[in-house]
Amino acid sequence: MNLNLTDAFGRFGARPSNRLSGLSAIAPDGAIVLNCRHAYFGHPSRGVLRYEDRLSRESAESKDNQLLGQHLTLARDGSLPIRMVVMSVADEKTSRSFHVRPDLIGKVVKFDGDHFIVDFTRLELAREAVSARRR
Repeated sequence: MNLNLTDAFGRFGARPSNRLSGLSAIAPDGAIVLNCRHAYFGHPSRGVLRYEDRLSRESAESKDNQLLGQHLTLARDGSLPIRMVVMSVADEKTSRSFHVRPDLIGKVVKFDGDHFIVDFTRLELAREAVSARRR
């Protein structure tokens, strides 16, 4: 499904700070909604989709980038869930399109103020892991 950035964030009840270049937002349920670029995904292990990037890739003066740093800190320190919006660009002449993955939920596994890693797993697997820990 091809959405614009605002509609993609809206699928999680969030609004990006900038309708064209927003990088993150907080949803009403407390989850952080993260604007991910397709090229920065990897598969470190079975069942895990990893997103890895650096804040320094963007301008340090960017308000969107500063807000992303604040949101990553909140997510890391508060163990907040991360929801995924994926940006795709077919080529330089094509506009950006976005889609969401409501079936995946992420967790910040590393954030040192610049470099960050978010591991996403299927929502069902995340719930099973929490249930197993409670037993």
